[in-house]
Amino acid sequence: MSVMIDRAKCIGCGRCTDACPGNLLILSEDGKARIREVRDCWGCTACMKNCPVSAISFFLGADIGGNGSHMSVKRDGFLYKWTVKLPDGTDKIIDIDSRSSNAY
Repeated sequence: MSVMIDRAKCIGCGRCTDACPGNLLILSEDGKARIREVRDCWGCTACMKNCPVSAISFFLGADIGGNGSHMSVKRDGFLYKWTVKLPDGTDKIIDIDSRSSNAY
């Protein structure tokens, strides 16, 4: 799994850098987010859930069963709308209620 940041969408708000528990994301000189080392990413998705413009996605490689899919998320009120774009171009959308998503 690897983080991908769409620099054209990034608004440089810094929410992803604040959310990353591994302190892996930084703002570049141009004010856009970037990851220090992709290989160090834990895949927690905190950066994705905190990005207000959905500029961050994950590549899901074959090694974890993703077969080249891309996963992104948009927030709609209390819902996280996770979209998995499959290699054949189709989308699978999963809605998760954020009020109960991390209840332990």
